[in-house]
Amino acid sequence: MSRWCRAARLLRLGLVVPLLATAACTRPSPEASYAAEVLAERAAKDEAFKTAPNSPIPSDKRATLLPLVYFPPDQEYVASASLAPAGPDERPTVEMPTSTGQTRAMRRVGRLEFMLKGQPLTLAAFIEEGSPDTNRLFVPFTDLTTGTETYGAGRYLDLERTVTGIYTVDFNRAYQPYCYYNPTYDCPFPPPENRMKIAIRAGERVAEGR
Repeated sequence: MSRWCRAARLLRLGLVVPLLATAACTRPSPEASYAAEVLAERAAKDEAFKTAPNSPIPSDKRATLLPLVYFPPDQEYVASASLAPAGPDERPTVEMPTSTGQTRAMRRVGRLEFMLKGQPLTLAAFIEEGSPDTNRLFVPFTDLTTGTETYGAGRYLDLERTVTGIYTVDFNRAYQPYCYYNPTYDCPFPPPENRMKIAIRAGERVAEGR
């Protein structure tokens, strides 16, 4: 899942420079720079999904599903979060149902606590049980757009582990599971604790009419 995020970062420099060059000698505002960065990542992901031999989108669906559809970049959906470690009364391992009718064992690392649009929110963060990569947190969630404006099975965030326990939760980077494009993928469903009672109109969305 996260390899496409890494590919976007690798391609970012080559994509951002032409966007900023149009500003001539005017220094872009922080908001404009942030939007350019997000849009560059999205363009890189489209290119990877279009050309990579292991793209999750079948070749006969790429003309229909690409380019991917997103909400416009919006920094109001970026929040600073602290990671509260999982408590002794919380189950260390969660068996998440998946899109293929299986279950996936996920180890609960803790709860991300943050404020968004004036609301206190929490999201549980996980690492797949037995995974050799413990440096990336998996944060599946649903919100009030789920099933209408966004995929009915929820969306995901990936966060790099930090030593401070402070994280940036950026919903502009929220993406839809690969089973949205291809039903052969086995995608975990967000657990009940990660079903937010707020509309997150940021990140990847479904395309109307596709």
